[in-house]
Amino acid sequence: MALQEAISVARPDIIVPCDDRAVWQLHELHELRPDLRPLGPPGSFATVRSRAALLDIARAAGVRTPETRAVRSEEDIRAWFADRPGQAVLKLDGTWGGSGVQVACSPERALETWRRFTAPEARGTSLKRWIIDRDPLAFWSRHSRGVRTTAIQAFITGRPANAMLAAWRGRLLGLVSVEVLCTQGPTGASTVVRLIRNAEIERAAAVLVRQLGLSGFLGLDFILEEGTGAPFLIELNARCTQLGHLILPAQGDLAGMLCAAVGASGAPATELPIDRELIAFFPQALAWNPDSPYMQQCHHDVPWTEPALVRELLRDSWVERRWLTRLYNWLRGTARNPAPNPVSFLRLAATAGQAAGPLISTTNE
Repeated sequence: MALQEAISVARPDIIVPCDDRAVWQLHELHELRPDLRPLGPPGSFATVRSRAALLDIARAAGVRTPETRAVRSEEDIRAWFADRPGQAVLKLDGTWGGSGVQVACSPERALETWRRFTAPEARGTSLKRWIIDRDPLAFWSRHSRGVRTTAIQAFITGRPANAMLAAWRGRLLGLVSVEVLCTQGPTGASTVVRLIRNAEIERAAAVLVRQLGLSGFLGLDFILEEGTGAPFLIELNARCTQLGHLILPAQGDLAGMLCAAVGASGAPATELPIDRELIAFFPQALAWNPDSPYMQQCHHDVPWTEPALVRELLRDSWVERRWLTRLYNWLRGTARNPAPNPVSFLRLAATAGQAAGPLISTTNE
């Protein structure tokens, strides 16, 4: 395994995963290779991989969460809707970017989703990911699919919010919290966000870091309930998210905080702290929400000091530029698998600091 060889050769003091599957491979490696075991505290591994288990611990610690249950059979789904009619959210563990999340408004739709989530992945799908997508973990992902479980969660009407944390040995070093204004589809990644301070989110972050003895970078996802603004924790991501490099006034960046905690020197400051509340992630915001009313108010998170990187990010991914991929997409027909519509959670204001208006959720056709 390439990861195992890299760790054996480099013998790093700390490993910072930036991808969900890298996290899970590190967990597996921790179990298989005792000699590589300062990879982290193993007691929290199973918890951070299970949405239902994580929220049980959070709820017991006094963190506000939606009701969530593990789904082990079709009867669990029928029982849920018998007790709680209305919308629910099904979530498949071991997925990311909204790919394993589905809102269901009836037990029939929920059962259909659960059967799809739990069906064995076709070997042809793994083969396509390996040959066309050049995914080196295509067959590993198929092998690991058998350990995934599904959770069902009460639907909370409101606006998504995220927090990225820097932690070291159970101590919260700092965090960046945002409310999400635009996303890549109804359950996709954020493209435009607004910086916020929320005492309840900060408390939840500190509690979870201490309870699980966490180190490194983590992401927390919340829903800010419509009407009350109360944050409901819905899941944890045991990896970097897209907030850790942001340089905030009077705080700095999370990467620098973790470097200081482990006795390493951070990168030299080449940029000034951001001076706006609204942030548009590059290149996602331009690709998904070019006509958003927020775009004129945003700090555009463009790496201007790396012009070659800017040019590369504006192009299609290297996989999409391969002739084999283009041929596959042409034969398959792009209309058969359209990209999800971008979603804006509109709270319009003339300037970023002005009082906000009513919450509106829209889908751009």
